[in-house]
Amino acid sequence: MSARKFQFYIVPTPIGNIKDITLRAIEVLKEVDFIACEDTRTTQKLLNHYDIRTKCISYHKYNERERVSFFLNELRAGKTVALVSDAGTPMICDPGGVIIEELLKNGFSVTSLPGACAVTTFLSCIPRQSEEFTFIGFIPRSEKQIIDVVKRHADVNMVFYDSPERILKTLNVIKSVRLNAKVALARELSKLFEEVVCDNISSVIKHFDGVIKGEIVCMVYAEENFEDLELDIKINALKSKGFKDKEVAIILSSLFDFNKNDVYKKSLDCK
Repeated sequence: MSARKFQFYIVPTPIGNIKDITLRAIEVLKEVDFIACEDTRTTQKLLNHYDIRTKCISYHKYNERERVSFFLNELRAGKTVALVSDAGTPMICDPGGVIIEELLKNGFSVTSLPGACAVTTFLSCIPRQSEEFTFIGFIPRSEKQIIDVVKRHADVNMVFYDSPERILKTLNVIKSVRLNAKVALARELSKLFEEVVCDNISSVIKHFDGVIKGEIVCMVYAEENFEDLELDIKINALKSKGFKDKEVAIILSSLFDFNKNDVYKKSLDCK
């Protein structure tokens, strides 16, 4: 049986160290007719390093749809295309969803090469008791949205990307919901100044002391006492609406499987 021929390749590129690219990825980038990339200037640096002369075509979130027709026409003519992002694996918080959907609709063959990805690189170097995690991509910017997503995923390890300019603000917002949360934070993965810190959230914030540089991957560990946290969240939500402690106890014991006296005592302790 002969090897299957593909027309469209999803090719991971280094997340930092330029040597973190597979031999197959280099081979594919040399052999395809076009390379679709987020920023041609960024990709060109990688191509120059490996003496790859393939033509680059810009493909980013602002021109995804208008590029679809071009690539479909080229593929129909028998050409081959590789999709890359500025760093890491395409489709992981990077453009690509639009073209992949259209390719599959039109019967074109697509394959993805294994390679560098910040999420898996990060997870492989931090302690975890469970393989289960939730990856939410870039964490929302607004305080309310951050609080909502932290509450929603409190029972599972939550992994996210953030910018160095926002990460300390993000951690402080998370701390307001989960005061004793355990956090792992990595910056500059695979680069010269790579740093991975794993500690309680207050210590992590203090460690960086208002200054942090580099691309960020972070994980908030699952809450061990999730039921207690869930109860605290519900109590605080009701009290923020003006309900008294006795009313909170009655409401939560009626709607959920909570003991009324336990809820009342905890409500008294909640600020």
